Amino acid sequence: MLTIIRHCRNSFWLALSIAASLVSASAAAEVPLSFELDIQPILSAQSCNSGACHGKQRGQNGFQLSLLGFDPEFDHAAVTREARGRRIFPASPENSLLLLKATAELPHGGGRKIERGSEDYQMLKQWIRQGAPRRVEGEPVLEKVTLERTSFSLSPKESQPLRVTAHYSDQSTRDVTRLATYLSNDDAIVSVDANGVIQAGDLPGETAVMARYMYHIEVVNVAIPQTEPLPASLFESLPRNGFIDELVYEKLQSLGIEPSSVVDDHVFLRRASLDLIGRLPTAEEAREFLDGSESESPADLRAQLVDRLLERPEFADHWAGYWADLLRPNPYRVGIKAVMNYDNWIRQQFRDNAPYDTFVRQLVTAKGSTWQNGAATLYRDRRSPDEVATMVSQLFLGIRLDCAKCHHHPFEKWSQQNFYEFAAFFSKVGHKGTGLSPPISGGEEVVYTSTRGSVRHPLTQEQMTPTPLFEIAGLDDANTTDASSEEPVDPRDALADWMTSTDNEFFAQVQVNRTWAMLLGRGLVEPVDDLRSTNPATNPALLNALAADFQASGYDFKHLLKTITLSRVYLHSSEPTASNVGDHSNYSRHYRRRLRAEVLLDAVADVTEVPEAFQGMPPESRANQVWTTRVNSIFLDTFGRPNENQDPPCERTPESTVTQALHLMNSQQLDQRVRSDNGRAARLASSEMTAQQIVDELYLSVFSRYPVASEQAYAAKLITEATDRRSVIEDIMWAMLNSPEFSILN
Repeated sequence: MLTIIRHCRNSFWLALSIAASLVSASAAAEVPLSFELDIQPILSAQSCNSGACHGKQRGQNGFQLSLLGFDPEFDHAAVTREARGRRIFPASPENSLLLLKATAELPHGGGRKIERGSEDYQMLKQWIRQGAPRRVEGEPVLEKVTLERTSFSLSPKESQPLRVTAHYSDQSTRDVTRLATYLSNDDAIVSVDANGVIQAGDLPGETAVMARYMYHIEVVNVAIPQTEPLPASLFESLPRNGFIDELVYEKLQSLGIEPSSVVDDHVFLRRASLDLIGRLPTAEEAREFLDGSESESPADLRAQLVDRLLERPEFADHWAGYWADLLRPNPYRVGIKAVMNYDNWIRQQFRDNAPYDTFVRQLVTAKGSTWQNGAATLYRDRRSPDEVATMVSQLFLGIRLDCAKCHHHPFEKWSQQNFYEFAAFFSKVGHKGTGLSPPISGGEEVVYTSTRGSVRHPLTQEQMTPTPLFEIAGLDDANTTDASSEEPVDPRDALADWMTSTDNEFFAQVQVNRTWAMLLGRGLVEPVDDLRSTNPATNPALLNALAADFQASGYDFKHLLKTITLSRVYLHSSEPTASNVGDHSNYSRHYRRRLRAEVLLDAVADVTEVPEAFQGMPPESRANQVWTTRVNSIFLDTFGRPNENQDPPCERTPESTVTQALHLMNSQQLDQRVRSDNGRAARLASSEMTAQQIVDELYLSVFSRYPVASEQAYAAKLITEATDRRSVIEDIMWAMLNSPEFSILN
């Protein structure tokens, strides 16, 4: 019996050896496969390494892959060596756990990913049979991917296939259309399926479709013009006030979209005043402007108005408020005195009309006491290099590096290496003082350049050298030592040089895009601080032209505002035409938006002639001058003031809500202002003004226009026939304050 057992054992190993030899011979006759070039693309195409599956931080059911396949070494080890190598079985590839799970022959939470016998199945099986090699001899490197076409003009419901080609270092190419993944920025306009076939929707419009193969991304722009073309004479007859109009109308003509007409003088007056200084024109200012239009050309009047507005003191408070939103720290975290100094510093930059590059340089390189140099508060709030890096790159470059902190950016080229090299610019920022002790943190802190401090890569522990995200010729590197100086060289100086260089297109683009959005209601890129190839501008030529003009002006912010507000595009009415009713991104009409909380509250105070009383602020302070949300205001909170305790604290609520409508209708404070003995209604009621004159003043004060004949007749009749003139005037004013024409910037 023992002899028989030995014979069987020997026969088993002999058979296994013969089978292995046959497998090896068969594998040797096959084309050798590479994990990185042949297998990893399959895992990516089937979403195995997506964030919802094995690509998430701790993987899925003990099996983790790098997100979207950005770390081939890690992924190969996970497939071939982790879990004691049980995921592959070269002696019998079809019984490998990797294949059994993928075909759902064994329970798999992700369901069936590939079909047995399919091309992907055969590829995986062949690779396992070959011993699951990491590389093959002479393996080329994937260098780029290209699209056969980078733009399409489609008819509604038309479909077109994309074709993606991978290019390698040995000059070879592969058609990888089947293995690429696709994403449309707007499925309602253009959808794309897993095979790369784009399908136009019903409505005219345009969007971008991303094609990703491994860690390379390309974008195709898809436009769906109007089916009824517009005559060329339509656009030839439109006046142009500069390059903005040229580029916008060129785009509209290509899409077959007719722009809306231009607005009347009173709409421009109200729009420009609220946009540039955040304040309604007074009745006297409105009357002077509207009456002056009879003697001077509209273009001259508009230019003169914009010049006057840009020199008003309210300009600084209004625009500083936008930047205070972006830079504002939590007062419970950094201290109330530091917040006040920070706010004062920001406002002073706008009072001085500091060039934008100077403004940013002073922030990025800030040193000194947070009680003396408000800009230094940036580094009291954001204390670690990685925190500062994400904030600085997003605010001043429009590059969102958050994703690259943990893994390669899924929609961009930025890697972890890029992130931590960029963060290293802030490694020498030192702090002297009591530090933070929320919720009080009242102490002074001094920001200085330290001789110590470093940033290390979280995986390799390599010490990072400060390195810009991309090279700009002619700029010095960021060396942090200088033998001829007793003071350590601050890497932030080199960073500021790189950021503000005229060759750094991101720096000017993100600011002009942010400003364009504030004035036109939507950025050329949305979100306004997310500039990337997979999120292209709706009008790239216009974005580039605005940025170039901004640079040429010496980064003069007032010049940028004047250029935009005097364009014909800025004059477009918000009333749609038949062809632009569905346009939400090409500026064929003005996009309505609700007034900012501070602007609306100041408007209420101006109309009622009853100033708001803010706790801890001087008498008759305006809402645009409030420097911290610790100054209580139910009105400002209702209409979307940011919450400094949130991160980021710049988030506002731009939409109109039911709560806001109810507040205007039912607020006791608003009612008291309308009916105040010291308010406008009481003053008008006790004056010698006629009913018609009173109605004129109300309309000029609230809507910056004269009433039309029907409005004048109706309101004047109510006042004339009233037994209590003041009560009627109060009711009319209350109704006007609750109208959309008051709270919506038309």
